[in-house]
Amino acid sequence: MELVKNKIYRCQITDYTADGTGFARIDGRAVFVPRTAIGDQCDVRIVKVTKNVAFARMEKLIVPSGDRIAPACPAADRCGGCCYQHISYEAELRAKEKKVRDALTRIGGQDGAKLLGITGAPTTEHYRNKAQYPVGLDADGRVVTGFYRPRSHDIVPVERCLIQSETADRITAVVREWMQEFGVPPYDHAKKRGAVRHIYVRVGEKSGESQLTLIAATRKMPALDVLVQRLRVCEPSLTGILLNHNQREDNVIMGDRTDVLWGEPMLEDRLCGHSFLLSPEAFYQVNHAQAEQLYRCAVAFAGLTGQETVIDLYCGAGTITLALAEQAKTVIGVEIVPEAVENARRNAQRNGVENVEFLCADAGQAAQRLAARPVDVLVVDPPRKGLDETARDAILKMQPPRVVYVSCDPATLARDVAELCGTGYRLERAQAFDLFPRTNHVETVCLLSKLNAKQHIEVEIKMDELDLTAAESKATYEEIKAYVLEHSGMKVSSLYIAQVKQKCGIIERENYNKPKSEDAKQPQCPPEKEKAIMEALKHFGMIL
Repeated sequence: MELVKNKIYRCQITDYTADGTGFARIDGRAVFVPRTAIGDQCDVRIVKVTKNVAFARMEKLIVPSGDRIAPACPAADRCGGCCYQHISYEAELRAKEKKVRDALTRIGGQDGAKLLGITGAPTTEHYRNKAQYPVGLDADGRVVTGFYRPRSHDIVPVERCLIQSETADRITAVVREWMQEFGVPPYDHAKKRGAVRHIYVRVGEKSGESQLTLIAATRKMPALDVLVQRLRVCEPSLTGILLNHNQREDNVIMGDRTDVLWGEPMLEDRLCGHSFLLSPEAFYQVNHAQAEQLYRCAVAFAGLTGQETVIDLYCGAGTITLALAEQAKTVIGVEIVPEAVENARRNAQRNGVENVEFLCADAGQAAQRLAARPVDVLVVDPPRKGLDETARDAILKMQPPRVVYVSCDPATLARDVAELCGTGYRLERAQAFDLFPRTNHVETVCLLSKLNAKQHIEVEIKMDELDLTAAESKATYEEIKAYVLEHSGMKVSSLYIAQVKQKCGIIERENYNKPKSEDAKQPQCPPEKEKAIMEALKHFGMIL
């Protein structure tokens, strides 16, 4: 039976699409209904009919789903940023876990049981350390900032976003007022004229610093000195105010040139026990707490013993690279953004990490050049589009025994996993992480092993073992390192901590910081560092 446009039908929502839209069947036809929840019984109006599917909007909620809650955001029904404001966080996590599992099974052809589960975020509010607000005018000619409506460039004014940092909202308010007072026009994409395109704010979760980058289509704007003065008074956390020039006519947010109006060109933050300097162009996970969980899992999946050569493709500012370097012999990071590579090199130097090198190159092309080098573990964290053909071909040429794949898109992840598994790899396990609460996005870490590799090992890891034994759960490795540094002034590696733990009878998980063979050589913890680590273990109640 054909569905009729503008006609109202009654249906029950039974699932979600990958973008969080509610799914129902009406007379055998798939129908997509935004802002609905699994279990909703509702009347919907058909707004579009295609050959195979139809699109509708909810006209009346008859019986609400048990997962429904009242959206906390007043713009939830208009803004295209958050699609899960109307359901409980528990229901959101179930939907995201299913999304990853479905992708791995339907697209990747894998056993869904290989997905261990999903790690939820400690908070769903104000978790983002990066805000990019488009700028426009409302009907009354007032400057507004916010987010685009779904599938449009119409800005929904949002002055207080519940997932962005409150610092970003305060800074953005000052910029709006300045633009209004001094007649600084927003950029008009249709007319290709105007000044300010985006307001970009980044904050350091651990450092307490913040940075504003004003993205503009012109270098000439009035009263920039007034803006700088007002921002410094309003937001003491600011350490840098920058002006980025973007005269492109596409949707790319940042241009190629950035000038410093005041302060420092880079923001400092701490992640996984390391200090990082970040340029506006450098990639950095937007959810600090969840990023640490994600990277801890990636390192655990790598199964490092201190003897491995690791390649980290799409390394950004070196966040995963430095975490890997603590437990590997050598790590090579590859990133195409020059500013990010420079950040990565400086970050390695400022953290005293010497067993790393960084290459500025396309990931696939660099992997092709590195394919002749012996590689024990390959770590990839590609953009949403996943691995390109060159990168996949290079991996197959390189034949690393283990591949750790960090992904922000389950569909492209599953596609690449299917490709690798079709050429001699096996998916060992996967773990999902919710870095983007209230949105449809989800991160996943996968471990793939080369079946015919001599170095192939079984890495049996459960999420409740990442902090490991009862004794070990009293303090993470990063907490032990921080304690030692604070009380002795010495930096210690995870390998040294593992050695001291072993001496104290604290059982480590299988394959953790252990050599591949009995005669393998490992650096041994110096006596002075062993003493400092022992004091930390006593402090955390892990030994008497």
